[in-house]
Amino acid sequence: MIITKTPFRMSFFGGGTDMESYFREHGGAVLSTTFDKYCYVSVRHLPPFFDYSTELCYSETERVSQIDNIKHPLIKNAMKMLDMHDIRLTYEADLPARSGLGTSSSFAVGMLNAFYALKGRYADKKMLADKAIYLERELCSEAGGWQDQIAASYGGFNRINFCSDGYEVIPIIISPDRKARLNQNLLMFFTGFTRFSSEVQKSNALDKKEKAAQLREMHMLVDTAEKILTDKNSDLDDFGRMLDQTWRLKRKTGDAVSTNSIDAIYANGIAAGALGGKLLGAGGGGFFIFYVQPEYQDAVKEAMKDLMYIPFEFENGGTRVIHYVPESYELSKK
Repeated sequence: MIITKTPFRMSFFGGGTDMESYFREHGGAVLSTTFDKYCYVSVRHLPPFFDYSTELCYSETERVSQIDNIKHPLIKNAMKMLDMHDIRLTYEADLPARSGLGTSSSFAVGMLNAFYALKGRYADKKMLADKAIYLERELCSEAGGWQDQIAASYGGFNRINFCSDGYEVIPIIISPDRKARLNQNLLMFFTGFTRFSSEVQKSNALDKKEKAAQLREMHMLVDTAEKILTDKNSDLDDFGRMLDQTWRLKRKTGDAVSTNSIDAIYANGIAAGALGGKLLGAGGGGFFIFYVQPEYQDAVKEAMKDLMYIPFEFENGGTRVIHYVPESYELSKK
């Protein structure tokens, strides 16, 4: 049996510039981190005692004898891509799907990591990120960018640059004390609304020139935000003020990014003392992150009392195999 543990991510700046249709022409960059909420994928070969050859347990349970009969597109296409047969797969997660934390991509990365391990093959972080991008964007034809798969695979606090040749992952060098203070000043709340990121992306089809101009502005913020984090003489609170700036830009990139309810949540957070914040992911629901100085945190939590508060810590590990027990296997004759 193989069990993998893969973190979720929060993206602070540059979201949208990781879309291939944009960065191949204009370049792009995102500033993001993974944190200590995970999805777990366990995979083993299914013993040959059943009248089905594949069993899948996620929000639904599937038992099929033909891969083509699998309903879950990621699992079906991943099994075809890596020639997987006769398996039992179970998915569990600390946080809900469709919530703006790259959960689908974390699952894709963790599943591929488990499949390679089950085959007795080592897959490095770049290979897992590349294969997950190909799986989601090409084989499953899901709209979206590349940052989620990369963040889930590599882990940590990174700047990810995108260009016509692909991408590079650059760790953010920040002192432990400064990083801890940033972590302490970020409060996360669950709105209760979930949505498919790919559907939000499709519905945010603005005029190409208009959207490109907004994305260029969002791209430029990455440089400034990185400098705030890495320059010990910079005011860390400016990071929070910039979150307000990027959220206002993001709201202009499409009608599906925000709703009246989401706008009200944000306004309440700012009124209670938050310097800035943003909805994580493509928009439409999921999790809010607010930057709040310590003296205002009780007030912001009170203003968000109808929402679920989610404490978290930054993490650095990325996807990993946490349980590995090899097993002998022969393809069934069914």
